[in-house]
Amino acid sequence: MNKPTFLLLLLIFAFWSCQNEQKADDSSTQSSEKEEFEYKVDEFADISVLRYKIPDWDQLELSDKKLVYYLTQAGLSGRDIIWDQNYKHNLAIRNALESIYINYEGDRSSEDWKKFETYIKRVWFANGIHHHYSMDKMKPEFSKEFLKLLLSMTDTDLSKEATEVLFNDADAKKVNLDKSKGLLKGSATNFYGDDVTADEVENFYANKKQPDPDKPVSFGLNSKLVKENGKLVEKKWKLNGMYHNAIKEIIKWLEKAVEVAENKKQAKALKLLIEYYKTGDLETWDKYNVAWVKATDGEIDYINSFIEVYNDPLGYRGSYETIVEIKDFDMSQKMNVLQENVQWFEDNSTIADSHKKENVVGVSYKTVNVAGEAGDASPATPIGVNLPNSSWIRKEHGSKSVSLGNIIRAYENSGSSGRLEEFAHDSTEIALEKKYGTKADKLHTALHEVVGHASGQLNEGVGTTKETLKSYASTLEEGRADLVGLYFLMDEKLEDIGLTDNAKKLGKAAYDAYIRNALMTQLVRIDLGKEIEEAHMRNRLWVSAWVYEKGKKDGVIKKVTKNGKTYFDIQDYEKLRELFGELLRETQRIKSEGDYEAAMNLVENYGVKVDQDLHKEVLDRNEQFKSKPYSGFVNPILRPVKDKDGNITDIEVKQPESFVDQMLNYSKRYHFLNK
Repeated sequence: MNKPTFLLLLLIFAFWSCQNEQKADDSSTQSSEKEEFEYKVDEFADISVLRYKIPDWDQLELSDKKLVYYLTQAGLSGRDIIWDQNYKHNLAIRNALESIYINYEGDRSSEDWKKFETYIKRVWFANGIHHHYSMDKMKPEFSKEFLKLLLSMTDTDLSKEATEVLFNDADAKKVNLDKSKGLLKGSATNFYGDDVTADEVENFYANKKQPDPDKPVSFGLNSKLVKENGKLVEKKWKLNGMYHNAIKEIIKWLEKAVEVAENKKQAKALKLLIEYYKTGDLETWDKYNVAWVKATDGEIDYINSFIEVYNDPLGYRGSYETIVEIKDFDMSQKMNVLQENVQWFEDNSTIADSHKKENVVGVSYKTVNVAGEAGDASPATPIGVNLPNSSWIRKEHGSKSVSLGNIIRAYENSGSSGRLEEFAHDSTEIALEKKYGTKADKLHTALHEVVGHASGQLNEGVGTTKETLKSYASTLEEGRADLVGLYFLMDEKLEDIGLTDNAKKLGKAAYDAYIRNALMTQLVRIDLGKEIEEAHMRNRLWVSAWVYEKGKKDGVIKKVTKNGKTYFDIQDYEKLRELFGELLRETQRIKSEGDYEAAMNLVENYGVKVDQDLHKEVLDRNEQFKSKPYSGFVNPILRPVKDKDGNITDIEVKQPESFVDQMLNYSKRYHFLNK
């Protein structure tokens, strides 16, 4: 499961599985678009909820519209799964909160009720009671007594344990990466039994024999690990297993999708995905991913299943996620040039020759338009995806990289805040960002996905990164892919292949934005006094803090104070590029050799600690801005049009009226797990 004036920068870096402010020089185009389409749906707490359009929908054939519809229904059918994966009480809490919301007949203008409305919206947005980004538990601002009154007035049941946990300090962090607190003991995710320890998990999988060591399967990807009679047992997420009722519905819609598949390769992949859901067999999962990577023809594509492992502190278990995509042919054609030149980037990278791939296979990059999302991809969505995650499949069969074009455009058109002028060091930096920032963001995204994630190889005999680098694997991989992009963003090769008119200025804009965000502006996302735990925030910090420290004696980046405000001013962009290249080489070495100690030292020394004085200053400076630091989306409603015989004759696209309506509708239509 991936960059900005300020809001765009925050959102892109935040949501990448690899992470928008409106561009000042695009204001005329964007303002006219705003007049004809209302992007903003709702605002509450630190969240903006937006809409997105599905461009060129009416140009699709009916069979393609049906395929999109069936795939989105399959995705939504598994919506309850992510709620249960995120926390064991989430579904029960959601049921209770929604019962109160629907049935309460008291004063809906009171301050306590307004606090309740804000809280339920936050829970909906996060797919549970833990913040979607910080991972901290979101405590209600109303009292426990008020909740009990609401429960009583609406004849709603909620267990004592679930009621208490909303207000106490238990299960305070969804994903804890502080080993001193216990990676599992300190995490609230529902991937493991309460009595299972991290050491037991590591030993359990260390003792499992790979069917083919050269093609290792992703042990633990689709199961919950619990103790039964004192022994560890995997409860598989499959038909007739855990999550059976939801998976049964997913399969039903995937089978309909097979009937309208665009071609044989697409149909083959869908059939393997169905077989995987039926059996839970991880070798079938790999066969599916190989087939999916090869299915590159057609206009429709999708992501579906248990995929990204960021929500597991040990990096084994995949969160349920679906995205349904329609190709944006114009943008994809423009970006094919990177795909065609990917071997040049590999050959000219700073990584050691022994860690380079002699033949980078099958990298596919496209800009697509989203038609529907669910699970871990909704409401908070990535803006780009590179899959599959298996290293051996990437090496032998390649990968697919996509940029979610209509999602990015919705971010760009949703508003501007002026934060760039507040946090940029000078007028030159601002001018570069306004002229080159948008293109730099998109090219960094493309380089990150197409070249970054596809580059490099493990040394022979070295295990997978989740085995060797453990809890540091995700942030190391995201930082490594970022570094590939950063190194090449100033390369004249980008001019030679027609992607920019000035690589130097493009690269300067990208470097300014990356350092500014990593060392300052991303801090608006965490509470004062907190350390950084989210993998992508960590990777941006350890990359930037490392180059800042290593370049100190040469004054590569200077920390400047003007009028009592702190800025980071890049003095030598060429030297900074060299430092990015040096760090890329070392990061690839760590991955290739499976050097856990070096990974831990890099992340812990550079990517975790926050300068608390600077953090307070950033928060104080940010208070003047009203736009929210996080955004996500409601999905368009796809509605079948049928003739008198019940045959589908068209699929209409409607926009939801409100965030509340969509959330309640989803719970009513796709509630397949009983909690």
